[in-house]
Amino acid sequence: MKRFECGTLVPGCEWHTRAEDEAEVVRRAVEHMRGTHGEEVIHPKMVEHIKERILDDQQAAAANQD
Repeated sequence: MKRFECGTLVPGCEWHTRAEDEAEVVRRAVEHMRGTHGEEVIHPKMVEHIKERILDDQQAAAANQD
């Protein structure tokens, strides 16, 4: 399971999502960026930033323990 926490990209945002594969996480994150943060155009660099912050659930759990 893959996980993305928006607060790692947009400080203060508590939204997060989980999905079986990275593509679905990216799709949901892009939808969130458009709807919540008003991003009208999602540039490839933004998609890269999202992908850089996607963790496996095990990685996310370890990061939250630090």
